[in-house]
Amino acid sequence: MSVGMKSTRAHVWMDSLGEWSWPGRAAEAVESLPPSWVPAFPPRLEPVPAAASAGQWQPTRGIPRRFGTGALLSALAAICAIVALNGPLSLERLVGIRTAGSASQVLPAFSSTALPAQPLPTLRAVSQDAAGSSIDAGSYPSVALHGTGSFLVYLPAGYASTTSHYPVLYLLTGNDQSNTAFLQIGLQRQLDQLIAHHVISPLIAVMIQGGPGSNNWRNQGALRYESYVLEVQQLIDRTLPTVAARDARAIVGDSMGGYGAMNVALANPYRFGVVESWLSFFNGLGGDLRADRPVFSRLGLHAFVYGGEEDHIANPEEDAPFAAALRAAGVDAKSAIYPGEHNLETLEAHLAHMLAFAGRSLSSQIGAARPARSSRSSASTG
Repeated sequence: MSVGMKSTRAHVWMDSLGEWSWPGRAAEAVESLPPSWVPAFPPRLEPVPAAASAGQWQPTRGIPRRFGTGALLSALAAICAIVALNGPLSLERLVGIRTAGSASQVLPAFSSTALPAQPLPTLRAVSQDAAGSSIDAGSYPSVALHGTGSFLVYLPAGYASTTSHYPVLYLLTGNDQSNTAFLQIGLQRQLDQLIAHHVISPLIAVMIQGGPGSNNWRNQGALRYESYVLEVQQLIDRTLPTVAARDARAIVGDSMGGYGAMNVALANPYRFGVVESWLSFFNGLGGDLRADRPVFSRLGLHAFVYGGEEDHIANPEEDAPFAAALRAAGVDAKSAIYPGEHNLETLEAHLAHMLAFAGRSLSSQIGAARPARSSRSSASTG
């Protein structure tokens, strides 16, 4: 299946790391980069072991995914079920609106597909680095996938000794790509350094494992990959000490995952306040983008898209025009074309800047992590 805007561009898995040297400043970004600049939770299952060291963009026509009467009735039925299980809900608990003076006054949308309550995932400690951050692996029985859903979680240094709540960065993989690829290109090290040097505030990062084939993180047939992303997001908010608000969530991805991140963000405009698309494409997103204008004009959205100058899979000429289309819809959008091909080397070269953009774009009002006197103990996850 061709996923690029041109028929000659076929989408494939990102190449693995190999012999590579950065070509230097042979090319500059087509746009200037952003200025430099912001209950009890179940603990991990086991102690962490020590680790070894532009032309105009033309969107493909599509029908915007919006609510009909049936979907609204389903949402109301879901609310009734929640009330029956959990008792009366306040306005804040029900729709996410906080009273005057609250850090966030955002009304989250119901998901495009009703997501039933899921058992909490099991988190298993994988490693801890010298900086004190750790990687956990999570798995759970996914309703959306009719099988096992899984993800890796980056927990910042000091996580176990605070009662802080953290913003969350969600990352989506490319076609047939393992979520460990983000660690392979240095995600943990880069986040450690950005947080330690106060470039960004501490955050949690969730690397969601995709499925085989070019599903583009969309709901296709029995496998509901967009619903899977929302499923994981809801479980993370239930399992970890997150700031459960739109402006405290960023979603990014590379290649097929970059399309998936943009698709999920535009199809669910009340879910995420930051989106990035790396070495990717934008087919069929015009309908949602047009429908989202009222939301973005009120709530805003931070976006960054970039392409590789030598990318013969995802056309880099689409990035600046799509960023312009985002801006026309009320989004604070940046774009760039960097030297490089459609591979992990290009991602690695720009990872630090992309993480800095996401971290700084997360709302400064949603609670930078601060030390607290009490600490989380090690016990099994329910």
